Amino acid sequence: MKKLLRLHILALIMLLPVTGIAQKKAKFPPEKDMKAYLMVYFKDETHGLYFALSKDGYSFTDVNQGKPIIAGDTIAEQKGIRDPYIYRGADGMFYTVLTDLHIYAQKAGYRNTEWERDGKQFGWGNNRGLVIMQSPDLVHWKHHVLRVDQAFPGLENIGCAWAPEVIYDEVKKLPMVYFTMRKGVEKEKVYYAYMSENFDKMLTEPKPIFEYPKPFAYIDADITKVGNKYHMFYASHDGTSGVKQAVSDSINTGYQFDDKWYDPEPKGCEAPTVYKLIGQDKWILCYDIYRINPNNFGFSETTDFVNFKNLGHFNEGVMKATNFSQPKHAAFIQLTKKEAQRLADNWKLDMKF
Repeated sequence: MKKLLRLHILALIMLLPVTGIAQKKAKFPPEKDMKAYLMVYFKDETHGLYFALSKDGYSFTDVNQGKPIIAGDTIAEQKGIRDPYIYRGADGMFYTVLTDLHIYAQKAGYRNTEWERDGKQFGWGNNRGLVIMQSPDLVHWKHHVLRVDQAFPGLENIGCAWAPEVIYDEVKKLPMVYFTMRKGVEKEKVYYAYMSENFDKMLTEPKPIFEYPKPFAYIDADITKVGNKYHMFYASHDGTSGVKQAVSDSINTGYQFDDKWYDPEPKGCEAPTVYKLIGQDKWILCYDIYRINPNNFGFSETTDFVNFKNLGHFNEGVMKATNFSQPKHAAFIQLTKKEAQRLADNWKLDMKF
């Protein structure tokens, strides 16, 4: 009897990794519970973090009247942040990942040189860190800086680490961070790595996610899973700067090059990001049109990721920015009614969900 009991216990232990008992189950609430949208963005003038809320996915209102909710000099080694991305973790927490970089830090008095390191040796910007923020409620945040150059041997002389984003790998049961990186002054490309669940450690050495078949840089990737396909939009520097798409059956391999431009803009744009409209088979592609003055966001809507309807810019069509202007590099997430109302109430925003 004792031998049979020991064998039964051993069988249960062997089943743990397979059944998922040994791994935490992802805590992503269903889409039917979602009632609002949160847009995160930054501005060049402050290098701080901003939040804006929307009920319908088309009209957005800044929670703090167009002022930063968190100043970059309070969380970043370089005293400024860029390129925020918002992510709902499998552990039930919210994460915001950002570029640790202030491009005007010399002018602002934060350093005595244009860049942290020699621009001839390491190129434009040449930062080395990503800011990781964690919150249970979108109101109270803790943070740390992930130094990519210190994560693994051989990364000491990277030229930059920009525009981080995160997607959950349903097979490996881990968050996958992907970001723009270059080695020295080589062309920028997008790399991926797996993170610990609470984002305190990079578990795997960064690897290129996609080899661009032309001698140009590509940056600012954004991956959206639709059905069994992964749609990666990115900014290509192929003669100009605009948005292209690559599609794969796998989260980090097999992306097929498509030479088509997916933004309708005559001026340079970057930082593409996609969000789904709640309860609809519609997705909105947003891009930062940084080569117009004043800069603005452009938007296109799709149901099939092949055909896109141009929705125009903020405050020049159906898309509205009600109390802010000149946003940079956005990302979006769906929120429940409770989550959205808590955020609005915290910032004393007169908005009911």
